[in-house]
Amino acid sequence: MGIYLNPNHADFRIALNSRIYIDKTGLIAFTNSMVMTEQRFLCISRPRRFGKSMAANMLTAYYSRGCDSEEMFSKLEISKNACFRTHLNKYNVIRLNMQDFLTKAGTIDGAIFLIEKKVLREIKKEWKDMDFDDEDFPGSLEQIYAETDVPFIFIIDEWDCVFRVLKEDTEAQERYLDYLRALLKDKSYVALAYMTGILPIKKYGQHSALNMFYEYSMMNATPIEKFTGFTERSERTM
Repeated sequence: MGIYLNPNHADFRIALNSRIYIDKTGLIAFTNSMVMTEQRFLCISRPRRFGKSMAANMLTAYYSRGCDSEEMFSKLEISKNACFRTHLNKYNVIRLNMQDFLTKAGTIDGAIFLIEKKVLREIKKEWKDMDFDDEDFPGSLEQIYAETDVPFIFIIDEWDCVFRVLKEDTEAQERYLDYLRALLKDKSYVALAYMTGILPIKKYGQHSALNMFYEYSMMNATPIEKFTGFTERSERTM
């Protein structure tokens, strides 16, 4: 159990303990259907206060091998689904909030350095007997997957902060997109990649560096619209 690698379920527990909690665990059944498929790259774009971080915390609590979450979810909607235990706490989860890293580092290169430094530190602690190359983060993940047969789920919150904070620095934006592409695209160790943000997937030049992602926006939310906003049913349960 770590901060970034296989976190516990503490953040989602806070949501469950709150005065108002709307059960959105039906989203988990949808993401389960995407695991280890060509459709496993999901980007959820919504304005602020639409529960993006809460959903990310929920998915972390459900998938992470760093905790036992069966009791936590046992009274929620997902527990009634046939896939509930199939994926429960079965994956190596890497949970990142890009806003935190960019704020600490100030530059995209510094943020990437911090991500790899902190995640690799937890990886080495978890897999003490493996010999990792410090300069090859994707290679380390490939090695873990090859030796353990347990893939990774990436949950990335505020993925678009680079475009909001460094809006004039197109070179930094391109380096960031290329980094995410190299980390995620065509990687067999990725079981699921779930990103949240305000802005749509950024394109530059003639192609999108992240063209493997399918975007669920406010205008194109089907079939997860009832899990990513407020519905009449939600209002009745508040």
